[in-house]
Amino acid sequence: MSITSTVTDNGKKVVIAVSGKFDFQLYDEFRSAYVDTSGSDVQYTVDLSGTDYLDSSALGMLLLLREHAGGEGSRIKITNVSADVKKILDVANFGKLFDIE
Repeated sequence: MSITSTVTDNGKKVVIAVSGKFDFQLYDEFRSAYVDTSGSDVQYTVDLSGTDYLDSSALGMLLLLREHAGGEGSRIKITNVSADVKKILDVANFGKLFDIE
């Protein structure tokens, strides 16, 4: 389980990649990936290509990222989701809150 984060030089694009299980054990690491970025013009992407599982705490962490990014005005994409992860996001109605690809 790990988190990697890439921020463009101008700080306007942040890509957070999650590998392995996305659960509460990654809370501090996930938060650290975005806490130093802010502004309504920042675009966040959460890459779940390496994620095989997420739980309710991961859903909560995504909501905290959304709040940090400006709530309803935020621009957050969740990309590269597996079929199993997509089912969880669909059940939680996250398609209404995030761009899921």
